[in-house]
Amino acid sequence: MTSAQRRIRAVFLGVGIVGFAACSPAKGNSDDQPPVDSNDGFKVVNVEVETVEPTTFTDFIRITGEVEAYSDVTISAEESGAITEFLVSRGDHVRRGQIIARISSEVLTAQANEARASAELAQEQYERQRRLWEEERIGSEIAYLQAKSQAAVQRARLKTLEVRLARTQIRSPVAGVFEERYLEAGEMAMVGTPVVRVVSVDRLKINGGVPERFAPWVQLNDRAVITFDILPGREVRGNIGYVGATVDDRNRTFPVEIVIDNPDGIVKPQMLANVQLERARLTDVVVVPQEVVIRTEFGYQVYVVVEQDGVMWAAARPVQLGPAYADRVVVESGLEIGELLIKAGAQLVDDGSRVRIVNLPWDDDSGD
Repeated sequence: MTSAQRRIRAVFLGVGIVGFAACSPAKGNSDDQPPVDSNDGFKVVNVEVETVEPTTFTDFIRITGEVEAYSDVTISAEESGAITEFLVSRGDHVRRGQIIARISSEVLTAQANEARASAELAQEQYERQRRLWEEERIGSEIAYLQAKSQAAVQRARLKTLEVRLARTQIRSPVAGVFEERYLEAGEMAMVGTPVVRVVSVDRLKINGGVPERFAPWVQLNDRAVITFDILPGREVRGNIGYVGATVDDRNRTFPVEIVIDNPDGIVKPQMLANVQLERARLTDVVVVPQEVVIRTEFGYQVYVVVEQDGVMWAAARPVQLGPAYADRVVVESGLEIGELLIKAGAQLVDDGSRVRIVNLPWDDDSGD
């Protein structure tokens, strides 16, 4: 505790408690203004104070963004045929690689069976020709090479049909929610026809534009705080996953993408989001409530309590302000560590007003 604080505490304990009991408002009634009374002909204003101390402050850039699904995939048919069945219903969660629907495959199955038999025969003929040529030198080298080539051709044909057969099973390429189907069972799907849509909502991305003047402070993996007007009280934290390389010449912003987790699915794609990007984290700075800062003809000022000859007065301190967030603002100059800042009653005092402190901002048991 500073010597000034010791003197003010002595004044507070000597005469302030009586005034507090008689005149101060009930504790916690923040809506009432501190009362003004008279003491020996002087106007005395009851005030509350807080000790000016260094602290940390995080400055944010505020933008508006739109929520999008992290993955929004429309799956099209890779083979032609009728849709035989859907194995999941709209709204169901699907795993990556899970079968969602099937296309008729009778023709391809028959062709694959035929190709498998031909491949097995060609392989057997090749093995026999190889043994005759390599071990007994019977036949010709050209017959051996032809048998080898035919076996390879039949294997390739079988592989092609097996791949086409697998494509008759429409699988989800991502984990997500089966959001939409564009065909019904029994309808014909041609190659390239959209069949289903799967949306991944366990993770989301928020797209927004940042004014170009903030470009030096926005980097990949910077932290962000997101809130939603339609979800009061819900705050989500995420990180920047993409920063655009160019500025849009129409609105002078560059795009950013913030990635967030959404395990309960409450946040929906196309919602509007209020995004606060962390611009800077300041340490050992003076931060005060914005409500105590008073605008003057020459700038801004706050009031502190000073003690002289056992009497407490309000003193104006011109200040230079820095970044602000929520209801707090950084004071870059004008306040000293340890001073007593008037936080309640600042609107009722002038420079030189006599004041009475109705709270004790330091710990009496500290022993200092």
